[in-house]
Amino acid sequence: MRPITEDDIRRSFVNCSKGEAQRLAVPRDLGEQPWDDLDFLGWRDPGAPDRGYLVTERDDGLVGVTLRAASKAARGFTTRSMCSLCLTTHTSGGVSLMTARRTGEAGRQGNTVGQYLCSDLACSLYVRGRKKSIVGIEIDETITVDEKVARARRNLTTFLGAVLK
Repeated sequence: MRPITEDDIRRSFVNCSKGEAQRLAVPRDLGEQPWDDLDFLGWRDPGAPDRGYLVTERDDGLVGVTLRAASKAARGFTTRSMCSLCLTTHTSGGVSLMTARRTGEAGRQGNTVGQYLCSDLACSLYVRGRKKSIVGIEIDETITVDEKVARARRNLTTFLGAVLK
């Protein structure tokens, strides 16, 4: 992903109002992001822990999506969940059900799309091995890192397609 600015981020959101996009908390460390290792920039709002944001490049430009994390029940440390984008397995709260309001008329009627995502939205780093899950055990796959990246990108494209319908 190419480096992007705060203005780029705020203009990219497709499932919230311009006012909401202006008020949301943008990461302060944009200059320190590992852009070459990111398929999307994802972050959680420190002031509103149930909110998350995802911005990615598509053929038609940047697309940003606001996310809401579902309230979760307490789960044991031995409980494992898998992210549906990067297929990383996490314990306890490492995966959250995140919903995104759909665009257009469907979104105005309150329709959402849900996906189980890494709670820290660092899928790009997990899939490249730059960040490790606390579980410490990875699925033994016979595909290359490039193939894992391609799969995560396809999963992201599918999710965004459902949001943009």
